Amino acid sequence: MRQYGLIGFPLGHSFSQKYFSEKFLQEHIKNAEFLNFSLPKVEDVENIFKDHPQLKGLAITIPYKKSIIKYLDETDDVVKKISACNCIKITKEKKAGFNTDIIGFEKSFIKHLKPYHKKALILGTGGASVAVEFVLNKLGIAYLIVSRQPYGKAISYADVTNEILNEYSIIINCTPLGTYPDVQQAPLLPYNLLNASHYLFDLVYNPQLTKFLAYGKQAGCTIQNGYEMLVLQAEENWKIWNS
Repeated sequence: MRQYGLIGFPLGHSFSQKYFSEKFLQEHIKNAEFLNFSLPKVEDVENIFKDHPQLKGLAITIPYKKSIIKYLDETDDVVKKISACNCIKITKEKKAGFNTDIIGFEKSFIKHLKPYHKKALILGTGGASVAVEFVLNKLGIAYLIVSRQPYGKAISYADVTNEILNEYSIIINCTPLGTYPDVQQAPLLPYNLLNASHYLFDLVYNPQLTKFLAYGKQAGCTIQNGYEMLVLQAEENWKIWNS
């Protein structure tokens, strides 16, 4: 039995197990199963590797996209550059790390870009945010990072003024705020200052319409959740695991 899985903590919000289990059924993929590994600490991954010799691949989610790297034998150039990994291919010889978030995010994100979307605010500083930074750099979109604990060039949520929002018309939520079951949460922004020129992208996908996106919809903004991004990166993971 070929095994694939997801590691993160907690995993109550995870889409991967359902997605791959349905994929295996619909595409008549035999002798394959997808397991969830909810790990309270990242070092527990060593037990996963040891106890599951049939594992061919792992997807990585919050909060381990950065800390997982030290348990790998090699990484691709993107992981080396951004220090975030969301996909591991496992063979007898090695455990190799990749980042497919960048592919999923870029393909989903560019669909709704308008010519006037020149600058972005990135909310959060975790493993997903560095993939977003990578894509924005590639696309030539300037950005500011917004963090609860500002550092260096990052600003705080209190620093997001009308002037900032007039200049930065893209807002990308890379935090888990608003994820089920805590659906009443949203990043602390002055949503009353949003207008139809803004584009709000939320990496959260459950619920489909987060509080963050609901505020944007109410203001007439372009909105996009993270579901399509997840599907795209999941399919990229599958290609890598079976290449």
